[in-house]
Amino acid sequence: MSDKTWRDMRQVRAARAATPSPTITFPCDYSIKVVGDAADDFPATVCQVVSRHDADFDATRLEVVASRNGRYQSVRLTLRATGEAQLKALFAELKATGRVHMVV
Repeated sequence: MSDKTWRDMRQVRAARAATPSPTITFPCDYSIKVVGDAADDFPATVCQVVSRHDADFDATRLEVVASRNGRYQSVRLTLRATGEAQLKALFAELKATGRVHMVV
C-alpha cells in the first residue's frame, strides 16, 4: 500500500474514534429483559419494581419465557423511559431484590 492509502486509513480510524456513540432520545419506549430464578411470583416482583419507576407501565404486555431446563425465567417488557437516571435507578432496584441475575 502507498503512504497515501495508509494516511487515509488512519484518518478514517481517527474519525471513528472521535465520533460520539449513539445516544437515546428521551422520553422513549424502552425494552428490557430481566432474568432470574424461576418462581411463580418472579414476574409479579419485576412488575412491582418497574411500576415504581413508570407509573403508566402496562403489565398486560409482559412476556415470560422459561429457560430450556426451567431453572430460570426471563421477563420481557417495555416501559416509558424518561431519562438515564430513571433507568439506572430501575436497574439498581431490580438487582437489589436479590432475585435478578441480569438485566439486558
